[in-house]
Amino acid sequence: MQTVQVRCEETLEVNKSKFVAIILPFNDANNFKKLLAEIKKEHTKAKHIVYAYRVKDKSKSCDDQEPKGTAGRPLLELLHKREMDQVVIFVARYFGGIKLGASRLLRTYVQAGVSVLNKAQLVQL
Repeated sequence: MQTVQVRCEETLEVNKSKFVAIILPFNDANNFKKLLAEIKKEHTKAKHIVYAYRVKDKSKSCDDQEPKGTAGRPLLELLHKREMDQVVIFVARYFGGIKLGASRLLRTYVQAGVSVLNKAQLVQL
């Protein structure tokens, strides 16, 4: 299993929508609401803030009003596939006025997750 050493960000732009992916070390699910509030404060103008986290035996994801299964769940699956633990991924979406459709939305959220994971400094647990 691996985690990230420090917070990392990556931004993607697709059809005028901006997707800001943030990954950071996270080891206490009880503090998640506080962390989510901080991210929402940083990205007050984002239309959606989706997330997925994995901490030992706990995991959770949220689509934040995006079509069901297009955002949080694919990010959580990405964490499982990459054998990541004690980590959280947020993706803040700034809507650009053009609807992407469910399949394109899903691919874009996964692409945002992959790009931030590839950029992050990973460490073994």
